[in-house]
Formats: sequence, structure tokens, C-alpha cells
Amino acid sequence: MDAAPVSVEEYLHTEYSPDREYVDGVVVEREVGQKPHSRVQRNLIHFLSLRYPALFVWPEQRVRTMPGKRWRIPDVCVTLEEPPTDVFETPPFLCIEILCSEDRISRVIEKLEEYQAFGVPHIWVIDPLRSKAFFFRDGLQELKSDGLTAGDIRLPLSEVFDRV
Repeated sequence: MDAAPVSVEEYLHTEYSPDREYVDGVVVEREVGQKPHSRVQRNLIHFLSLRYPALFVWPEQRVRTMPGKRWRIPDVCVTLEEPPTDVFETPPFLCIEILCSEDRISRVIEKLEEYQAFGVPHIWVIDPLRSKAFFFRDGLQELKSDGLTAGDIRLPLSEVFDRV
């Protein structure tokens, strides 16, 4: 984490490349840029958009999880309708985090707990390096079947890890 505090207004009006999260006054860098991460992200967006055209699928979208305090950026999120604001202020239907080799599990768990407290009903975690998938519901649970589900959404793991 960067040490210098930043105001909410400055964070929301600054473009970062890659985009960064805002946690309790601190701008936080995200781990991005690894090929397995990018491929899984592409696969998720492609499959969800093609198979479920009525859904809105968003890569790296800012989501205000705690008013005035925290903005997170899921690797992929899904809404059931077009959100009225550029920075999402209501819980997405699904948030997906894709792990990379530099991720610290304590930070990932904190983020997942935050999504759940915010009201996100479905949270998935994908580990491209181990070809494993997890869902988060009061704790991280490894997927034991061959696909992820969120309401009517069914995602075979073969679609996630194809060509990774």
C-alpha cells in the first residue's frame, strides 16, 4: 500500500494505469498483467457475454463497497441490469477475483468478506496457476464439481481454463 493518504475526491477524479483500489484513504495497487490471469479474465468475459446476453459483464469496474471509505475493482463483475452510475454503488450480482502469483491470501479474503458484507450474492475466485475454482460464502470453499453457479448462471470449468 502507498503510505500517503488521498482524498476520496482525488481518487475518483484520477486515472490510474492500471486502475487502483481505494481502502480507508489509501490508494492500493492491484496485481495485474500476468498472461494466465488475462486469459482467464478473457475466457470469463467471453463465455458469460456469449452464453448469457441479457447479463451485463464488466471487466475491472470500480465498485463502492463502503460509502466514503472503500472502492474495489473486481477482475470481472456481473449485473442483472445497467447500473445508473459510472462507479457502481449497488452490489453486483456476481464478483469474480482471479488470483495471480503475487496475491496475498489475507488481502484476498479481506476483499471477499467486504463483497459479502456489501451484499454481493455470488463471489467466485479463480486460481489459473492451479486450475482451481472457489466460491465464497462465509469463507472460501473449493469447488468440488465441474462448474461454478450463480443463480441461473452455469459456468463449466473447461470454459474458464480453456487455453490457459
